[in-house]
Amino acid sequence: MNRKPVAFVSVTNDLYTDQRVHKVCTFLSDHGYKVTLVGRRKKDSPALDERAYATHRMKLLFEKGPLFYASYNLRLFFFLLFRKADLYVSNDLDTLLANYLASRFKRKVKLVYDTHEYFTEVPELLNRPKVRSIWLRIERYIFPKLKFVYTVNQSIADIYANKYGVPVKVVRNISPTWKPKKLFSKEELGIPENKPLIIIQGAGINIHRGAEEAVEAMQHIDAVLMIVGDGDVVPQLKKYVKDFGLDEKVLFFGKQVYDKMMNYTYYADIGLTLDRATNQNYALSLPNKVFDYIHGETPIVATPIKAVKELIEQYEIGVVLQDLSVEILVNTINELLNNPDDLERYRENCAKAARHESWEHECQTLKQIYI
Repeated sequence: MNRKPVAFVSVTNDLYTDQRVHKVCTFLSDHGYKVTLVGRRKKDSPALDERAYATHRMKLLFEKGPLFYASYNLRLFFFLLFRKADLYVSNDLDTLLANYLASRFKRKVKLVYDTHEYFTEVPELLNRPKVRSIWLRIERYIFPKLKFVYTVNQSIADIYANKYGVPVKVVRNISPTWKPKKLFSKEELGIPENKPLIIIQGAGINIHRGAEEAVEAMQHIDAVLMIVGDGDVVPQLKKYVKDFGLDEKVLFFGKQVYDKMMNYTYYADIGLTLDRATNQNYALSLPNKVFDYIHGETPIVATPIKAVKELIEQYEIGVVLQDLSVEILVNTINELLNNPDDLERYRENCAKAARHESWEHECQTLKQIYI
């Protein structure tokens, strides 16, 4: 009996909501790999649901900052070093050092790098030049030596390929065809039955991604904004809600498992993706929430980020703002809510787009990399 090849997939999050990584792990498991997904356990990490692959969460003394990344990579290095493996999958630059060093000791192990964004251009690093310089040194040292790399869109792939002379494939972060395990009622989800619903969802509700403007805009919109996910601006958003007296108009639901999150998306009349092109990472982004909205048949209101704009205009699935301001956002959303025929047309076009934009199509590229 042939032994299953063993794959270790690593991230720095707590494994709870990372759908891209979950999809890759499931793909590998479906294609004969014995998969273990490695991450960390935070103090408030929820229990994980049952999966088709194994998980391992490391509890660390530090939960953020340089000491976290240093201790995590050290722990991950020794974890990988003392286990038999055929494949390492490093997700993003913050796991690459440990994976690369372990692969140098185990020459027969295949190392694949899945870079989810233009990591060194994220806003959290642009204002911290010393920290950014460390990540850049790691990237410049390792990236040219890599043989198997893929990322989330062609723009980022072209930048990396030109910068380091390494071929970079594209696997977009598209949702799988959504077949709900259970369709919850609005009452079960804790959302109103008789109000229009707007949603911002995802794991990266961070600075310069439009959530602040969305909350402020709700003062002038007769609807309810659902914020489903987490990020560094959520505490500030909650303060805005209190200051503006919006407790009944802006509801926070925190991180949710994917299927339940998609229930909220399904009921939403409008989905927001409002990144500002304040840094190269955001300017080049194609957020996975865009595809979640498509698969939830949720019309989209978006800022003119190039890849997002092209997708919305290609399928006619929503409205692209000329610019992001509270006033423009209020006028656009109110106009949409007052034109149900337009919303219905966008909703129908989302359903059509979902037939073409699906994870199943992206898996053809994964086969070229892994199989």
